[in-house]
Amino acid sequence: MARSAHRVGVLEALSDGPTTRGRLGEATGASSPTMGRVLADFQDRQWVVREGATYALTPLGDFVADRFLDLRDAMEIEAKLRDIWRWLPHEMPGFSVELFADAVVSYPGPAYPYEPVERLSHLIESTTRMRGFDSIVYKSSNLETACGAILDGMAFEYVFAPEALQGTFAWNPERMRAVAACDNAALFVHDHLPGGDRCGLGIVDDRAGICCHDPETGALVAVVDTDAPAAREWALSTFERVKTEATPVDPTTESSPAT
Repeated sequence: MARSAHRVGVLEALSDGPTTRGRLGEATGASSPTMGRVLADFQDRQWVVREGATYALTPLGDFVADRFLDLRDAMEIEAKLRDIWRWLPHEMPGFSVELFADAVVSYPGPAYPYEPVERLSHLIESTTRMRGFDSIVYKSSNLETACGAILDGMAFEYVFAPEALQGTFAWNPERMRAVAACDNAALFVHDHLPGGDRCGLGIVDDRAGICCHDPETGALVAVVDTDAPAAREWALSTFERVKTEATPVDPTTESSPAT
């Protein structure tokens, strides 16, 4: 079954309701002989019943379709997240694979390593509010994008690890002091961020995202973001919890928290 796109296509099409052989062919791209073999086999298995020109799933066929298509969807999600799993925050309370089932995964390919950096910049440029936390210093292009957006009025709340805060100010002290002094910006520092040096969390207007890092180099290796309401709700509650544990940064002292 899994090796036959036509068989899977017929099951999927019939799970939407009874239909004709011609429409099944259009939906799956199967030739007439192939469609005949598939339907005959499904009828032999008692998965499909024919009534005139119409084919429909039997209760047994409906059971098979539900379970098989759920498994197919699960394996597609697994394939999407497999290569970045070691960087995801699976130990964070409330995190689950289902939250990011529909996520966009920006991962550097061999021919183009900058996809996650560009995806992050796009998310920053397209939002009016950004919240999150992280323990690394982003690429200078991402920092420049964020600073420009904040100075232009984007609401910004962010929790840094101490080293990340110091490194971010070291990137451009004057620009970061200007950002920290903005009424629309609030910076915090936290000694023990969840995710450690492996990943950070970001929330923009309608999306939640995870920034994945190489623990040895601090490089941004993937961005995983989704507009699923449940994922955004989880991200917001996680951020608010972390923020309550953090200390506000005094903009007049550059990288030292207020006391």
